[in-house]
Amino acid sequence: MNRMVNEEKVKTNAIITMESTLEQHLDDTMKNPAIVGVLCTDQQGHILGCRGSLSDEHGGVVSVLARQAASLTRDPTDSPTVCLESDSGNILVRTHGTITIAVHKMAS
Repeated sequence: MNRMVNEEKVKTNAIITMESTLEQHLDDTMKNPAIVGVLCTDQQGHILGCRGSLSDEHGGVVSVLARQAASLTRDPTDSPTVCLESDSGNILVRTHGTITIAVHKMAS
């Protein structure tokens, strides 16, 4: 019984560590003055974290964009980057493993 409790504590601590690491990466990304938003989703579009101009409501769209872009390539190991361009800036979307990341950069 104690072993099971200890294993659960280890799993919980690992999840907390991963979440705090992700939160730190999001905060560090936002320190770049050209970046006004960042968002991370899982494969289903569930938000893992976001900052700035990219919010919870964008998770599904970001996830679908990345998945659709990947379907355009024949190489399953290829991970294309989607770039949405506007006069005010760009939103870059790319999948890394099971996580999709979107970064909103202002035009320079």
